Amino acid sequence: MAVYVYAIVARTHPQRLNDLVGVGDPPTTLRTVHGAELSAVVSDAPEGLRPKRRDLAAHQTVQEHLMAEGTVLPLQFGFTTTDDDAVRAVLEERAEQLLERLRALEGCVEYNLKAAQDEDALLRRILQESEQARRLNEEIRSGHGSPQLPLALGELVAKEVQARQSRTADAIVEALSGFAREHHVAQPTGDDFLNVSFLVARDDEKPFRAAEQGLVEELGPDHELRLRGPLAPYSFV
Repeated sequence: MAVYVYAIVARTHPQRLNDLVGVGDPPTTLRTVHGAELSAVVSDAPEGLRPKRRDLAAHQTVQEHLMAEGTVLPLQFGFTTTDDDAVRAVLEERAEQLLERLRALEGCVEYNLKAAQDEDALLRRILQESEQARRLNEEIRSGHGSPQLPLALGELVAKEVQARQSRTADAIVEALSGFAREHHVAQPTGDDFLNVSFLVARDDEKPFRAAEQGLVEELGPDHELRLRGPLAPYSFV
């Protein structure tokens, strides 16, 4: 039967799995697969597993329990492989790399920050501060300009939006990265212009959060910063 993998830990991790159950309905039984220096917490992989609320909660509960007792390399929901031997082979073949990651994550958690900006407020600022944009807008509103002017204005505004948001994103990352051991920038989606994760030592959580709140006040109500954490450090595995 296929094997579902929750996390990888050092062999010295307590690995206490009492009163915990795995994903699936009925819930699967947890067990460990050992290598020389590493262990993986696994269960049988249920057929047709989907990211339902119960299974997502079971996956997260196992990882949070392990994190409470030591450093963990958490795997994303749904990671499976063929059997215990395949898990054991990875623990042996990639031991050096996995141990390096465990050392890097020791005593750390992940915080994810997403940033968005009020579009109307940004467009007003561009029209106020860009002489070229203001001139094009006035010509369009006069009704006497070229039919190509709206396209020219749209291209100009799009470039200005991208440039301004890129500068703001860089400033946010720079301001917070000093409180983190590592950071990872991902592709933003929707209305967000920034999606970044920070690996933060437990001792630095309070100053990191304070710095983020300082940015909220500095950027003002036109910006929305959404901070999630502490999380299992998925982005840094």
